[in-house]
Amino acid sequence: MEIYLGKTAGFCTGIKHAIKNTNEALKKYDKIDCLGDLLHNNQVLDKLKSKGLNIIDKIDDARNRVIIRAHGVTKDIYNIAQKNNIKLLDCTCPKVLKIHELAEKLSKKNNYVVIIGEKNHPETLGTFSFVKDGEIIEDLEELKTRIEDLNKKEYIDVITQTTCNLKKFEEIEKYLKENIKTKIKIYNRICNATELRQKETEKISKEVDFMIIIGGPKSSNTHKLYEISKKNCKNAIKIETVKELYNMNFENINKVGVMAGASTPDESINDVVNYLKERK
Repeated sequence: MEIYLGKTAGFCTGIKHAIKNTNEALKKYDKIDCLGDLLHNNQVLDKLKSKGLNIIDKIDDARNRVIIRAHGVTKDIYNIAQKNNIKLLDCTCPKVLKIHELAEKLSKKNNYVVIIGEKNHPETLGTFSFVKDGEIIEDLEELKTRIEDLNKKEYIDVITQTTCNLKKFEEIEKYLKENIKTKIKIYNRICNATELRQKETEKISKEVDFMIIIGGPKSSNTHKLYEISKKNCKNAIKIETVKELYNMNFENINKVGVMAGASTPDESINDVVNYLKERK
């Protein structure tokens, strides 16, 4: 059995940035609060919790310094923290922060801002909080229902979530260019790491008999890798840890592809690869 491990599998720079800063802070302070999960991986979170990281759901529950997670938060969180003298350690991915700045800048021009992304994803909600007038659109089907109203706007700016599915966004972009009659500018802010990971996943999934995607169940970018794999490989699965492979049948499987989401640690990836090597 041949194993094809994606070169882009595992932590992205934004996640590395968040974990590094959190670990450094935990060395200085006995207890630190984190507003929501720092990242979407239970194994990494458990290790950080054992060092003193405390996950809170609301900024009002803060009892210590508060870490802002990698996905970012809504604008009002910063205002509440300032008002209540809550000290923040902002671990938002730098690329997400730039999107916040862009959304706020465009809104100040009184443009209508459309965010292409998942409506309930923390990153999208954070970005949208900086928008004065606009909406979130998830997919091409929803866009088609909104096109008539969008054409009534004077000027539209379109911004993507960093973890958008590249193929789906390209379909949206094409549709907009063909059907929008008003002034429009499109800002593709899909993270380059996300784009490379998706392209590599597509390539590998076309070459193997079995595709394994590793990542947390809440991870948006991991799920998109799984969606890509399913289109190209009938035997595609998404797992969080190697234990989920123990009862899998690899008989008659000659080539296995392995890819992991941006919040997946090397330890989890190595566990899967080593287990597959033992099954040869």
